[in-house]
Amino acid sequence: MADLQRALLGLGRLDELARGESPVHRIDPRAKVATGLFFAAAVVSFDRTTVAALMPYAFFPVYLARRGGVPIGFLARRLAVAMPFALAVALPNPFFDRAEVFRVGPVGVTGGWLSLASVMVRFVLTAGAALALAATTGISGICRGLAGLGVPRAVVTQLLLLYRYLFVLLEEGLRTLRAWRLRSFAPGPPPLRLFVPMAGRLLLRTLDRSGRLHMAMLARGFDGRVHAVRPLRFGPRDVAFLAGWTFFFAAARWVDLSAWLGRLATGGLP
Repeated sequence: MADLQRALLGLGRLDELARGESPVHRIDPRAKVATGLFFAAAVVSFDRTTVAALMPYAFFPVYLARRGGVPIGFLARRLAVAMPFALAVALPNPFFDRAEVFRVGPVGVTGGWLSLASVMVRFVLTAGAALALAATTGISGICRGLAGLGVPRAVVTQLLLLYRYLFVLLEEGLRTLRAWRLRSFAPGPPPLRLFVPMAGRLLLRTLDRSGRLHMAMLARGFDGRVHAVRPLRFGPRDVAFLAGWTFFFAAARWVDLSAWLGRLATGGLP
C-alpha cells in the first residue's frame, strides 16, 4: 500500500511542479516537445557501444531541471524506480558479446559491457529528459504541444485520458488494499492466492468509476477535443530555445565533444 501511495504522490508532485512560473515553464510547449524529440533522436542514433560521446547530452535534462526549479533528487528517485527494468533488458549483453574492444591494464573490456553501459546511459538521459520535460510542461501541456505539431487528435486525447486514469487506478487500488487490511488485520501485502480476485474487483471498480467520469465529461460538453484555456504563442524566445538546442544536439552528434574537451584539458590540441 505504501508503494501505491508513493506512486500517487509522485504523479501529484509532477503536476505541482508543472504549475511553476520559471523561464522554462514559459517556453511554448511545441518548442519543448520538438526539442525533446530531436534530443531523443540524437541520443539513440549513436553506435550501440558508444558511452563517452553521449555525456554532453546530459546538459539538456540538467538545464531543464535547474532552470525549471525541478529538484534533482526528485528526478533521481523516479529514475531509480524504473532503472531495474532497463538493467534487465541490457544485462544479457555481456554474455552474448564477448569480443574484447580494449584493455584497461590487465582487464579486457568487451563489447557486451560497453553496450550495457551505453543502454544505461541512454536510459538515464532520455528518461531524465522526459521527466524534466513533464515537470516543466505538464502532461496537458505536452499533449497541447503534440497536437500543435500535427499528432492526430485521437492519439493526443488517448494519451491525456490515460494519464488521468492512472490516478483513478491508483486511488481504487489503495481503497481495495485498505479494505482488505481492515477486514483481515494481517500485516504486509495480501497473499498471492488473493491477487486474482482482488485484481478482478479492482478492474470492475475502475471500469465503473471510469464510466461515471465519462458521463460527467459528456454532461459538461466534452466532444472528444481537449480545449486550451490559453492560446499558444510561438515567439522569438521559443525559436531561440528550439534552434539553440537543436544546433547543440547536431554538434554533439558529429563532433566528439567529450574527446575534444579531454584533449583541451590535457593540452593535446595543436
